[in-house]
Amino acid sequence: MFNLSTEDKLSSWAGHRTALEDSSDPFMAVFDFWKSAPFIPYNKNIDPYNKKEWPTPWEIIAENKYDDFTRALMMAYSIKYTQRFKNSAIEVRTLVDKDRSHCYNVVCIDNEWGIDDGGVISMNSIPDSFLIENLIEVTDPR
Repeated sequence: MFNLSTEDKLSSWAGHRTALEDSSDPFMAVFDFWKSAPFIPYNKNIDPYNKKEWPTPWEIIAENKYDDFTRALMMAYSIKYTQRFKNSAIEVRTLVDKDRSHCYNVVCIDNEWGIDDGGVISMNSIPDSFLIENLIEVTDPR
């Protein structure tokens, strides 16, 4: 999907969201779709702490550059923009360990399931040693 034209990437993302409606494992499907997104260490166009300045998901796809936060955000939008999960609480949580040596952006669905760079996890499995540094509820973009 990520080597396609912008129009085709947007079409592919729409098809992905449609497929999530009936998927037997929608969270793994989201992980599988986004895991191969072109990675950059830091996307200077998005400040995770300033939601009002974020580009729309369509603009992010057009730019086609994904850091940890941007990829997590697009996973969250993929879930939120379905009929199946439109009423679910979807958040992106930035978790850091107590030493501040590890940082993860985790998509949290209904405070129960999470998706991160490693796949789908139960939110109960996250060790207490990780603290929430940033929490963003994913809603419709600006």
